[in-house]
Amino acid sequence: MARSAILNVMVQAAMKAGRSLARDFGEVQNLQVSLKGPGDYVSQADKRAEEIVYAELRRARPDYSFLMEESGAVEGSDGQHRWLVDPLDGTTNFLHGIPIFGVSIALERQGQIVAGVIFNPAMDELYTAERGGGAFLNDRRLRVAGRNKLVDSVIGTGVPHLGRGHHGNYLVELRNIMGEVSGVRRMGAAALDLAYVAAGRLDGFWESGLSPWDIGAGIILVREAGGFVTDFEGGQDVVESSSIVAGNEAIQKALVKALKKPI
Repeated sequence: MARSAILNVMVQAAMKAGRSLARDFGEVQNLQVSLKGPGDYVSQADKRAEEIVYAELRRARPDYSFLMEESGAVEGSDGQHRWLVDPLDGTTNFLHGIPIFGVSIALERQGQIVAGVIFNPAMDELYTAERGGGAFLNDRRLRVAGRNKLVDSVIGTGVPHLGRGHHGNYLVELRNIMGEVSGVRRMGAAALDLAYVAAGRLDGFWESGLSPWDIGAGIILVREAGGFVTDFEGGQDVVESSSIVAGNEAIQKALVKALKKPI
């Protein structure tokens, strides 16, 4: 596949940060003896990866703005472009030695996501997408799954944990979905969940309480793979809404309808 210059920059940044994460992931078995504790170790791995991504992207496009999980917003002189960066999506998986985590980078132009990269170094899976250019996994073209009934579908989700989200509301959502589908999966990394929807591994996905860096790259991956993405209300301004529902046209609509069921 032919990549644009800007997508090549994003790929280079994601893979360089991913290699750093892979080295740190190889030390997970030593976390229990870390003097500062495992939480601090993962935080340092996260920050190192973010510093790498920031440096690579800033070198290529010094005027663009940033919104990053660790460092927050960095305003650039170019008001039309913004990078959305999650240097380690799936932190808890990383900490526990589960190889489902990755680097996620999206480029926003005038409020619209125009390019995205997600790299899982543990599995050597690189997902890329550009607006109008399709979505790819390691240069293989992606297409969302073709199932059109929830009863045949496996749906991904994010489960709120201690200190995060409204557990009662989520249990209602889960009850509404689980009774209509073939299975529900919780991977622990929203960016990769969306990449899996784009790749047809999951038929759909829903979650709330997300940040722009969690979903930016995943949104364009799903859409360029022929899928549909909205918020829980069916709105298109997903990046700023914090909730997301994704799938092919039929599954995405069915999920939105199921999530709106009364208690």
